[in-house]
Amino acid sequence: MQALVTTNSSAKTFFNLVNNPIKFRLFLLQKLPAAYFAALRVEEVNEEVAIISVPFKWFTKNPFRSTYFACLSMAAEMSTGILALANIYKLKPAVSMLIVSMEGKFYKKATGKTKFVCKDGLAIKETIQKAISSKESQTITAKSIGYNADNEIVAEFLCTWSFKAKGIN
Repeated sequence: MQALVTTNSSAKTFFNLVNNPIKFRLFLLQKLPAAYFAALRVEEVNEEVAIISVPFKWFTKNPFRSTYFACLSMAAEMSTGILALANIYKLKPAVSMLIVSMEGKFYKKATGKTKFVCKDGLAIKETIQKAISSKESQTITAKSIGYNADNEIVAEFLCTWSFKAKGIN
């Protein structure tokens, strides 16, 4: 059995990068331009929780005067994915990640800034550790809940991620 060599310093380094607004915006522009133009922001991220916001603005609107569902989906996915990225950052052996399914439910019109909260960071970390120790692909379904400024639930997403250690047969 191979031990996970993720150190707290690697995760801390990753969190420092994504919590820096300028570095994060440059990352989005280079790797996720749709998220850049939709103005997704990291409100908070640590080992356990990620909060990603998406504004209601010209680029994110739909014809019904609310935030387009795809922009809401993007923020929800990012709130789960950023927790996974933190746990595979500079990891040896490298671990691949892939979103394999996504389910969304919408409860209210998103007419302002929507914050998506995922509290599954520790469960995601455990799943990645299991993928390395078992040498097999592992999946986890993480929940992200979107709230408006009045703390009302706007939407809820279930994002299923698959993780597999690279170079392990």
